[in-house]
Amino acid sequence: MRKAMVLILAAGLVLAGCEDKPQFTPEEMAKLPLAKRDGLPEASGGFTLAVGDQTITSEEVVGPVFEKLAQAAQKGNFEKFRSVAEPVIEQQLMDRIINAMLYSRAKKDAGEKIDDELDKVVAAETRRFVMDFGGDYAKAEQSLKQMGMDWGKFEQYQKRRILSQSYISQQMPKDQPITYSEMMTAYNESKEQLYSTPAVLQFRLIDVEPAKMRDIDANRPRQEQAREFVDGIMKRIKQGEDFEQLVKEYSQANKALTGGLWRKLAPDSLVAPYDVLAKQAATMRPGETTGPIEVEGHIFIMQLVMYQPKSVESFEKVQNQVKARVSFERMRRAIDKLNEELVQQASSADRERFVDFCVREIYTMANK
Repeated sequence: MRKAMVLILAAGLVLAGCEDKPQFTPEEMAKLPLAKRDGLPEASGGFTLAVGDQTITSEEVVGPVFEKLAQAAQKGNFEKFRSVAEPVIEQQLMDRIINAMLYSRAKKDAGEKIDDELDKVVAAETRRFVMDFGGDYAKAEQSLKQMGMDWGKFEQYQKRRILSQSYISQQMPKDQPITYSEMMTAYNESKEQLYSTPAVLQFRLIDVEPAKMRDIDANRPRQEQAREFVDGIMKRIKQGEDFEQLVKEYSQANKALTGGLWRKLAPDSLVAPYDVLAKQAATMRPGETTGPIEVEGHIFIMQLVMYQPKSVESFEKVQNQVKARVSFERMRRAIDKLNEELVQQASSADRERFVDFCVREIYTMANK
């Protein structure tokens, strides 16, 4: 067994699984001995939870989350704090149970050198995952975020995957290929989040509001005089006068002093009456000017700075990334199933008592 685990670690274990035989058959797994209550490590204080041949102490669970929860403990009453703290402590406890059980099983097979070998393989798997995205670390990280993970959680998953590989392999079809249909489904489900580039718009704007115009002829319609005013500005633009300077002289909007330059934004984020500008921009080239654009309460002259339409990378271009995600999701589902089984080795009642103790311990410590 030890030799088999060392060989697995040395091989680097691809995401789709390996050819090694499972360490335990389902029948053998069912016959594994129950938790040994004698010979367990002495608790260092607080509360302990026995899981298999491992003991988890409250200090192990409270320590990593105390700083995160202490402030909440100091702010509210206990019941309010409990509602915040219980999910955090439960997750921390689940992680400890899973890691303890997997490590215990692997340790029996691989011996004392498992830690160094495990770190090497996890580092190799991380590099391989990034290379599936063309070596683009940012894209790989974005993909993990879409799956609700960060690099730390990814590495934990890889460790659990490696440690439990022989057991997981019996739950997965051998050499099951990833089909084109499966990849296309995954691509269509995630392309808007992962493989699209949003539209971006930036422009300068002369914004004339007829209601704010001064020095007008009271005997003539205000809107008519505003049109003539804007027509005069358009003539000067066509004659080559500087658009930015004309904005500063004639625009009545807040951005006039900065040359009417709007920040880069998503075209669909513009609200009325400015939403009409996005439609105009889609037909223009950078540097072009359009106007007058007459809407309720405003007459616009717009100069386009940049317009980048929304784009989606083709399946062919990101096929390797999609395949990597499908493979990773397969393995994650198998690992999640294993995790549930491992967690059940600590009874639900024992876990609840343990979590309750940790909640009270943090609350007490934070309010001393």
